[in-house]
Amino acid sequence: MSKKQKTIQNEISLSGVGLHTGNAVKMTLKPAPINHGFAFCRLDLEGAPVIEARAEYVVNTQRGTNIEKDGVQIQTSEHVLAAAVGLDIDNLLIEIDASEPPIMDGSSKFFVEALEKAGIQEQEAFIEEYIVKEIISYKDEATGSEIMLMPSSEYQITAMVDFGTKVLGTQNATLERVSDFKVEIAGARTFSFLHEIEMLLEHDLIKGGDLNNAIVYVDKELSESTMEKLKKAFNKKDIAVKSNGILDNLTLHWANEAARHKLLDVMGDLALVGTRIRGKVIANKPGHLINTLFAKKLAKIIKQEKRNNVPFYDLNLPPLLDIHQIMEILPHRPPFLLVDRILELSSKHVVGMKNVTMNEPFFVGHFPGAPVMPGVLQVEAMAQCGGVLVLNTVPDPENYLTYFMKMDKVKFKQKVLPGDTVIFKCELITPIRRGICHMQAYAYANGRVVAEAELMAQIARKN
Repeated sequence: MSKKQKTIQNEISLSGVGLHTGNAVKMTLKPAPINHGFAFCRLDLEGAPVIEARAEYVVNTQRGTNIEKDGVQIQTSEHVLAAAVGLDIDNLLIEIDASEPPIMDGSSKFFVEALEKAGIQEQEAFIEEYIVKEIISYKDEATGSEIMLMPSSEYQITAMVDFGTKVLGTQNATLERVSDFKVEIAGARTFSFLHEIEMLLEHDLIKGGDLNNAIVYVDKELSESTMEKLKKAFNKKDIAVKSNGILDNLTLHWANEAARHKLLDVMGDLALVGTRIRGKVIANKPGHLINTLFAKKLAKIIKQEKRNNVPFYDLNLPPLLDIHQIMEILPHRPPFLLVDRILELSSKHVVGMKNVTMNEPFFVGHFPGAPVMPGVLQVEAMAQCGGVLVLNTVPDPENYLTYFMKMDKVKFKQKVLPGDTVIFKCELITPIRRGICHMQAYAYANGRVVAEAELMAQIARKN
């Protein structure tokens, strides 16, 4: 069942500091219209420029996912985006008066709370969802990091991390349902290792951090000089290492909080794809770089499929009409009956299917050494689907025949070979009048358009 898009009912603001800039920042979450998606607006810049949350705009993934468009930057975008996805929100405008959203406690918790307080409402448009049909993967051979996306009945994410340290070794986290995000994932805070904190402090790159918004795992001996630097940076009189290997002033929410936060990052980074995903993500040693490279790859795949306008149908489901029911409507018979099943049928469209096998009669004489389904038979098969559509408008289809009147804008784009499953889709261009059917027809195979045409046919009573 199709779901409606969602946004928030009222605007709501949060204030804090950016983790890496240390700048005070106010962020306002605002409702957005249908098909808007997620976007950031920089109120501190002239003209209040807007930058859409898209993978194509990722320019840097050091210490967070940073996007840039026309010189306008947004740093550390992932936590607020994860909150929006985790609450099933589709359209949101995020206004900020600095380059970086407030870090808050280093998780998505406060963003989730703010969005819920603003109220979530349905909109008068259905969601656009990418249904995963086959495994899509991306691997970084140098690091061993890999992300795979596979078919699933809903959006799920598993993150598997291996930090190669004694204090923090191998961890896993799984989100079975997006509705569990608030309770299971949103509160997982960002983390760093001590050696990373030392480097960041050395380069003055963590001005907004304190021991309340980042878990620090102590993976090396804590020297007196480092201790003094940390006290000064975090404005603390005393700092110590707890028995579980993290700096004090923080208590872990979960033993695998690091893996849960990595999962949170994956969700926020994949929000940059710009489309809801129905599939299971398995992320092995994820990080912002591989997350966003995978997001770019997936966005390109989705864009290409949209360009090809390839629909998806579950061929394992029972057909609307099987071959026997089709023969009760169409006058055609084997070997010239070129439609095996009807999958959908309405007053305005029809979808049919044919399994092309090696024993088709036309392969005997059509390139026997390199069999290809003749283009004219592809058009005929599309027309037969259209015949089901038009004959469905009369109470006694067995008393009618269908005749071609016109073919226009016929294009053959890919070969149809033995073993292919071809889907035919016909949609009315104009309403059926006096038994005349004018339709746009497409044939698809292997995820591509193989043929298309404008067809016109008429039904007439048998003499």
